[in-house]
Amino acid sequence: MRVLDVLLIGEYGLGHQNHQRDMYAPAFEAHPGFRVTGRAEADDPLDRPDADVVSVCVPYERRVEVVTRALRAGKHVLVDKPMALTAAECARIAEAAAGTGLVCLPAHHQRFQPAVRVAREAIAAGKVGLPWNVQADFLVAGGGAVWPLGELLNFAPYATDAIHAMTALPVTAVYATGGPRFQDGPSQNSSFQDGPEDLVTLCLTHERGMTSTVVAGRTPAMPGAGGLSLHRYRVAGSHGTLLADANRPAARVLTTTGTPRGTWAGPSTVDRMLTELHTAVVTGRPAELGPADAVAALRVVEAARRSLASGQVEEVLP
Repeated sequence: MRVLDVLLIGEYGLGHQNHQRDMYAPAFEAHPGFRVTGRAEADDPLDRPDADVVSVCVPYERRVEVVTRALRAGKHVLVDKPMALTAAECARIAEAAAGTGLVCLPAHHQRFQPAVRVAREAIAAGKVGLPWNVQADFLVAGGGAVWPLGELLNFAPYATDAIHAMTALPVTAVYATGGPRFQDGPSQNSSFQDGPEDLVTLCLTHERGMTSTVVAGRTPAMPGAGGLSLHRYRVAGSHGTLLADANRPAARVLTTTGTPRGTWAGPSTVDRMLTELHTAVVTGRPAELGPADAVAALRVVEAARRSLASGQVEEVLP
């Protein structure tokens, strides 16, 4: 297997998250197709010979600039999720990557869940006929405070990206409800403006008339549940129904301290994402996801934000 050299750029984490340190660096170091050769900061030169791939986790205000510089230096790029904070910024990255022949992969790793992959294959094979509705749940129990920019931007794109991966049907309109439902204080019956939302429900219309519902967010810690406590997709089609539970099969243990523990057998979603990155780089074929998928995810988020503010259905703008 050809081994690719990796440069880790930045360890920026918003809130309690540090994806470079906690997710990408360990996964690159453990993957047989990669070798971590160095670490750098946003202002460091990127045209160095000991890097085939760069993993970018710099502050959002530097994200477009650093990714563009990396591409101009001839490097393949893994970009932390969300790739940027707006669809327009993601589109600038897509423009920079277009025509380079380089892989620029947003870290939408949940689409690599085995259950999601199997569901995608089943839908493509016509096992449920024409899909007309998808119901998705993506809920994290505990694990820290609500993400400072809200769980709509943090978690919902994982689910909407997985639905797009399974059905290949873009979202055209969004109706959203949500807010800081589980936080302490006066926000129990509050609107979106009272603080970063911890729970959202998205009612989505897709091309060809398909609809979907996404419930995404962070709940308080619960006995017997920790981390990604609910991650599933129910697909209804003209000839059948499919349930993809991305947390199964698994075994969970509740310890005497009340702390749930679990383990995943086999490669993680991040491991599988890195395999896709490696394969695309080595073979030269296009990666199955790229900046266009980040643009699509952020356009849904932006339409959801407009819907939360207006209380109306909002179109996904091109």
